Amino acid sequence: MQFFKDFLGLFYPNLCINCTRNLLKNETIVCTFCNNDLPLIEISNIRKNQISEVFYGKISIHSAVGLLYFRKGNSTQKLIHKLKYENRQDVGSFLGNWFGRELHENTQFSSVDHIIPVPLHKKRLKKRGYNQLTTFGTALSYQLKTSYTPNILIKTVTNKTQTLKNRFDRFDTADPKFKLTDYEYLENKHVLLIDDIITTGATIEFCCIELLKVKNIKISIATIAFTERT
Repeated sequence: MQFFKDFLGLFYPNLCINCTRNLLKNETIVCTFCNNDLPLIEISNIRKNQISEVFYGKISIHSAVGLLYFRKGNSTQKLIHKLKYENRQDVGSFLGNWFGRELHENTQFSSVDHIIPVPLHKKRLKKRGYNQLTTFGTALSYQLKTSYTPNILIKTVTNKTQTLKNRFDRFDTADPKFKLTDYEYLENKHVLLIDDIITTGATIEFCCIELLKVKNIKISIATIAFTERT
């Protein structure tokens, strides 16, 4: 069996996503060198940090955390691109398990009842073939020993990418719509809303506006990446 794996490795080498070096047997997705060099976000204070500050005065959230800082050209961008556009869902599992182990050590997340991904519109989902948050959310739920609930929040309006627009333009013109399929199911629950990257926070805000219609809901936010402030 090992011979067969080694043979396949000649034609389909297992390479580090960041530096493209051959991975060793005990390495996954990124090599040890690149793994140690990833721009990790300090999550010791989950109630007051750069991510939670994005939502101050806009929506009521319990906590907000992120795993990696994002900036153009860095290793985080390469991971997100592989996950989001090249169907490397193993990247989601890798990041979800890693982040989940970190959050499991924090008692603030022991009360999470449901992990809910920011949804794709059904047309976008059909075109891409997958939601890039599925494997991330599944791995996260495994580590936190809670439920991954992907279909209770849906997107009812599709829109073109808003990456290059500022926050105010996105609110004025994007106008994305999200809808819960069952409000009672989430009553008195602590939900963890997850996304791949937070820049302006506009999409998360729209999701939370809908979630906050639920009686006595508590919302926390977790993102794979957060755009580093300069």
